[in-house]
Amino acid sequence: MAENLVIVESPAKAKTIEKILGNDFLVKSSFGHIRDLEKKNFGIDIKNNYKPNYIVSEDKKKVVSELKKLAQEAKIIWIASDEDREGEAIAWHLAEVLKLDSSRTRRIVFHEITKNAILKAVENPRNINIDLVNAQQARRILDRLVGFELSPILWKKIKPSLSAGRVQSVAVRLLVEREREVRNFIPEVSFKTTGLFKVQDINKQEVELHAELNTKLVDEKLAEAFLKQCAEANFTIASIVTKPAKKTPTAPFTTSTLQQEAARKFGYSVSQTMIIAQKLYEAGKITYMRTDSVNLSDDAMKALEETITKQFGKNYYQRREFKTKIKGAQEAHEAIRPTDMNSETTSGTAQEKRVYELIWKRTLASQMTDASLEKTTITIASDKFEPKFLATGEVLLFDGFLKVYLESTDEENTDSENGILPRLKQGEKAFQQRINSIQKFANHPPRYTEASLVKKLEDLGIGRPSTYAPTISTILNREYAIKESRDGEKRKILLISLENNKIRHTEKLENFGVEKNKLFPTDVGSIVNDFLFEHFPDIMNYNFTAEVEKEFDEIAAGNMVWTKMIDKFYKPFHSTVELTLAASDRSTGERELGIDPNSGKPVFVKIGRYGPVAQIGKNDDEVKPTFASLLKSQSLETVKLEEVLELFRLPRTLGDFENKTVVAAVGRFGPYVRHDSKFISLKKGIDDPLTVTLDRAIELINEKRVADTNKVIKTYAEDADLSVLNGRYGPYISYKKNNYKIQKSYVPQELTYAQCIEIIKKQDGAEGPKKKKPAKSRK
Repeated sequence: MAENLVIVESPAKAKTIEKILGNDFLVKSSFGHIRDLEKKNFGIDIKNNYKPNYIVSEDKKKVVSELKKLAQEAKIIWIASDEDREGEAIAWHLAEVLKLDSSRTRRIVFHEITKNAILKAVENPRNINIDLVNAQQARRILDRLVGFELSPILWKKIKPSLSAGRVQSVAVRLLVEREREVRNFIPEVSFKTTGLFKVQDINKQEVELHAELNTKLVDEKLAEAFLKQCAEANFTIASIVTKPAKKTPTAPFTTSTLQQEAARKFGYSVSQTMIIAQKLYEAGKITYMRTDSVNLSDDAMKALEETITKQFGKNYYQRREFKTKIKGAQEAHEAIRPTDMNSETTSGTAQEKRVYELIWKRTLASQMTDASLEKTTITIASDKFEPKFLATGEVLLFDGFLKVYLESTDEENTDSENGILPRLKQGEKAFQQRINSIQKFANHPPRYTEASLVKKLEDLGIGRPSTYAPTISTILNREYAIKESRDGEKRKILLISLENNKIRHTEKLENFGVEKNKLFPTDVGSIVNDFLFEHFPDIMNYNFTAEVEKEFDEIAAGNMVWTKMIDKFYKPFHSTVELTLAASDRSTGERELGIDPNSGKPVFVKIGRYGPVAQIGKNDDEVKPTFASLLKSQSLETVKLEEVLELFRLPRTLGDFENKTVVAAVGRFGPYVRHDSKFISLKKGIDDPLTVTLDRAIELINEKRVADTNKVIKTYAEDADLSVLNGRYGPYISYKKNNYKIQKSYVPQELTYAQCIEIIKKQDGAEGPKKKKPAKSRK
C-alpha cells in the first residue's frame, strides 16, 4: 500500500495526477461531494444558528468506506480538490467524514494539472481554508432556504412541481422583461439611401464608387423628393480623409467569455462548453476553467513571449496585462489558458480540439501587437442639398494579433462594407449612375442566447463562474424557458430607385424576425416571474442578488460571519413567506379573450395543472366548462380569440387506417396523432394538428413503427429486464430502468449476457447507475 494517499473529486483528474506522481502516490476519487444537506427541515437547524445537517447518501457510502480504509493505512493524506470554494468545501467534508488526523493531512491546490504545478503544490501544502468553506456553505444554505421556502408557495398558488431560486428567478426575470420589450416594440420606419457613382481616379481611369447618405429619410414622400433632387444635382468629391487606426486584442478567456465565444463560433451551449473545458482541464491540457480573472502567470508570460517570437518574430510580441471590468471578480486566480503554449492543438474529440485551439489562439493573441489599419472616408457633396454621401474603406497595414485570432460578436445585422477604396483626387466630379432609397424597419431588442444571458448576468454581478451553466440548465429543465430557433416572417418593403433620371417604385419581400438558438420564456416562466416580483421584490431585485454575491466574497475573505449574514436575510424573508402563503391569491395568468359565438359563454386562457389551456365557460356554471390545450407556439399573453376557438375543433378524426380510427389532438406533451392506442408526436415546425391529413398521419405511424423496430438491438432470455438498445447518442444497455454506456471496444450486436452484466457492475461501482428519466406517457 502506498504511503501517500491523494484524494481528488473526479476519476479523470485522478488518472492524470496518478501518471504525474508515479507509484509513490495512490490517487483516488471521491466522485464529487461525499455528503449533502439532508432534505428534512431543509437540512438546516434554523433555531440552532443555522447549523447544517449533512448526511452521506446511500450511493456514496461505499466510496466513503473505501477512502476511510485507505486513509487509515496511509502515512499522509493529500486532499487535492479544486482551488475554488466548491473544491475547498469538498476538502472540508472529506476531512470531517473520514475523520482525518490533521497532523497527517495536507491540503494542496494547483491551477493546472502539470508536473511542475503539482510538485510545487506538494512542496507547499496548506490547511483547509475555513473562510472559503463558510462562503460555500453560506451560498448553499441561503439558496436552499430560498428554494425550499418559495417552491411550496408556487405549488399552492400556481401549479405543482415548480421551483424558485435566488439566481435562477432573476435570470428568468431578464428573459421575461426582454420578451415583453420585443412584443411591445413598435419599429421605426425610415429609408436608407445608397448611391453608385462613376468618377476618375488619379490615373484618369473611370472607376465605380459606392457610398451611403449620411442621414436617414423618415418616409416615402421625403425619399422620393430627395431622389428628384439627386436627378438634377451635380456631385463632386468634397473631401478625402485618411486616418490611422488600430485594433487591439481582447483579454484571455474567463469562464463567461469562453462560454460566449464557443457559442458564437461553434454554437455550443453553456453547459456543453463547460463539460468540454472540464475534460481538457482534467487531462492537464488547460488551466482551471472556472475563473473570472484575466491574469496570466509570469511563467505563462515568458512562454507566450518565446512562442510568439519564434513563430512570428519580435515585431509581433507585446506584453499586456489586463484588468477585469466585471463586478466582484476574484482576481486571485488565473485566466483560462493552455498549460503548454507550444502545443497548438491536442488529442481528444473533435469538440475538445476545437475548444482547445480556440483557447490557444485567444491566449496567444492577447500578448501580440495591435493590428494597424488605415481608414479612409470619401465625402461626395451636391450643389442641390446639404446631406453628403460617404464612402468608407480600410486597408490592413500590419496584421498583428489578427494573424492568429479575431473575436466574434453578437451583432446579427451589419451593413458595413469596409473594402479598399479607389485612389481619387479632391474636387473631381462624380456622376450618379443609380441611387436607391430602401425602406428599413428598426430591429427590436435582441432576445437572449445562452451566451448573451451569461454576459448580462456577469455585467450585473449576479452569480459566479461556477453558477452560470447550472442556472441556465435549471431554467430549461424546469421549462421556465425554451431554447429554439424560429423562422422569420415575410413583409413588403418599398424600394425607390433613380436610374437614367427616372424614378421607379418597386415592392420587395424581406424576411424578418429570424431567431437562432434563442431563449424564450414560457407562460409558466412569465407567471412565476410576475408572482415572485409582486410578493418577493427583494429576491427579484438585480442589485439585491449582486449584493449577496459581494457578501459571499466578504465571508470568503474572513471579513463577515456567515451565520449573521444568513440571519439578516432569513428573518424578514420568512415573514414575507408566511404572509404570502396566508394572504395571496392563486395566480394562473387568466385572461378573458371574448365570447364563444356557439355557446355565448366567455373564453379564457390560463395555466392549468399540465400547462397553458383555453377554457369555454366559467367554473361555477351549471354545465362544466370545456378545455383545450394551447399549442406550444401559442402564448397566454398574445393568443387571440379566433386562434383559441380553432383549438376546440380538436380532437379531429382524420379517417381509418388498418380498420382503426386515426385522431389528431394536442396533449400534455404537445400535438400528436393516435392510432390503435398508440401515440405518435407530430413534428415540430412541420405538422399542425388542425391541418394534418390522414396520408401524413399514416406516414408518421409507419415511421414510428420502423424506429421502434430498429430500437431493439438485442434481448436476453436470461433476464427480460436486460436489453441492448439504439438511442439518440448511439447503442446502450438498458437494465431495470437504468442506462449504461457501451465502450467502443465492444460490438453492440455481439454483446453476451455475461459481458453486459460485467459492464453494468463496473459502471455501478465506478459512478453509480446511470439513471434513466422515466419516459413521458400520454393519458
